[in-house]
Amino acid sequence: MIEIDDPADPRLDDFRDLSTADRRPDRPGGRGLVIAEGVVVVERLLGSPYPVRGLLGVRRRVEALGDLPAPAYVTSAEVMAEVVGFHLNRGVLAAADRAPQPDLAELVASSRRLAVLEGVGDHENLGSLFRNAAALGIDGVLLGPGCSDPLYRRSVRVSMGHVLRVPFASAPNLTEAFELLRHNGFTVAALTPRAGSANLPDAGLRGRKVAVLLGSEGPGLTDEAIAAADVAVRIPMADGVDSLNVATAAAIAFYAIA
Repeated sequence: MIEIDDPADPRLDDFRDLSTADRRPDRPGGRGLVIAEGVVVVERLLGSPYPVRGLLGVRRRVEALGDLPAPAYVTSAEVMAEVVGFHLNRGVLAAADRAPQPDLAELVASSRRLAVLEGVGDHENLGSLFRNAAALGIDGVLLGPGCSDPLYRRSVRVSMGHVLRVPFASAPNLTEAFELLRHNGFTVAALTPRAGSANLPDAGLRGRKVAVLLGSEGPGLTDEAIAAADVAVRIPMADGVDSLNVATAAAIAFYAIA
C-alpha cells in the first residue's frame, strides 16, 4: 500500500474524473478502463480475467481486500473525492484493463441458455440484467444494436460485479445472429407483452436450448426482431399493468426456461 495525500499525483490518473475515464476508447475522453466500486465489486474484479492496474481507497477498505496483485494507493475520502470528481461512499476503487471477450460464434456454440438484447441502453437496467443472468444460470449475453457498454462503471456497480463473469459478445446484425443460434439448435423466444403472444409458462421452453430476446425499456422489441424470432412469449400479468422493467422481465424469463 502506498500513502498519497496529493490529489494531483500522476499515479492516480486512472481514477481521475471518472465521468469520462471509464468510457470506451472510441468515446470522447474515454480510456476504456473497467472501474469497480466497493469492496464486494472490487473483490469480484480481482477474481476476474480483467488485468488490474491499481486500487485507490481509504485504508480500512483497502485492508479488507487482503493481498493485492497491483499497487493500492491509500488516501483520505476528501482526496478521493477530488480525484474522481464526486464523493464515493464505498471507500475503494479498482481500475483494470479490458479482457478479450469470446466472439459470437464461440459463445453460441458453448452455451445452452442465452439472453439477446436489442436497444437496452440504460446502464442500470443493463447491470441488473447481468446480475440476474449470473444468478439464474444464463451462459452469456448477446448485445444487439443500440445496447450500452456493459463495462461502463454504473453497469459494473449495479451488476455487483457479475458483468465481469458473465460472457458477452457483440451481435450487430440480429438476423445473422438468429441464423447462427438456430444452426446451433436454439429456439429464439421474443419476450413481448403484445396480444397474441404465448404465455411464457405454457410455451414449452423449459430445458431446451433457448435464447431470450429482450428489448429496450420504453418501446420494447422492434417489429422486425419479433417477426424474426421463432416464438413470441409474454409474462401473464394482472389487469391494468402492461409491462415490467426489462431486468425484472428478464429474471422471470430466465427462471422460466431453467
